[in-house]
Amino acid sequence: MNLSDKRILVTGASAGIGRACAVLLSQLGAKVILNGRNLAALEQTAAELSGDGHVCAPFDIAATDKLSEWVKALIKEHGYLDSFVHCAGIQVTKPIRLFDQALFNETMHINLASAMAISKGFRLKRDRSKQGSIVFVSSIAGLIGQTGNTLYGASKAGLMSLTRGLAMELLRDNIRVNCVAPALVATEMAKRTQVSMTEAQFQHMVNQHPMGLGQPEDVANAVAFLLSDAAKWINAVTLPVEGGYLAN
Repeated sequence: MNLSDKRILVTGASAGIGRACAVLLSQLGAKVILNGRNLAALEQTAAELSGDGHVCAPFDIAATDKLSEWVKALIKEHGYLDSFVHCAGIQVTKPIRLFDQALFNETMHINLASAMAISKGFRLKRDRSKQGSIVFVSSIAGLIGQTGNTLYGASKAGLMSLTRGLAMELLRDNIRVNCVAPALVATEMAKRTQVSMTEAQFQHMVNQHPMGLGQPEDVANAVAFLLSDAAKWINAVTLPVEGGYLAN
């Protein structure tokens, strides 16, 4: 799991799973390009990284039509990208009676369309002698049904399907595409989820995790494995990282 001198783009690097991924990848020797909307938060992540050669690259990934060109510009300025980790995402807990077009567009743009748009830019002008790797951070919400979480789950299930499709399409570019599907992880997003529920509802969710809630580092470990040469023959898979939730 040595990532020395690999240059890796991490979206959603401002906090939570994205920040944990960036920190671990830097510890494994990678040069990390940190993406998020808030430069100050990205700089806080950068301060925690090991090694040097890291870059903060703030950009709003909701601007999907501009993402491919943005990735091309990153490569031109900072050098060849070996891998890409898509941690960015939003979760809004709402029942179907509150569904509207704006919520759909925002969720699908940020959670799903951005992944495809960045992948479009990532695949350009590849050195096919070098194996590239993409890892999407999905959610077990894409594998199960959760009241009030239907749209979010649909977007994350879309990421799993995108993983399989792109894994086949990008074989010719020597790019592997895989996905991790965490259960509830102790992050800022989990805190926002808790606020949107009653205490009893949130406790019920916690009780469904036999090994307790996950930590961002638990997901980062799985991501690092899938990026590394230790997983060079693993492609098109979704790896649940869920502390036994799905067996419950």
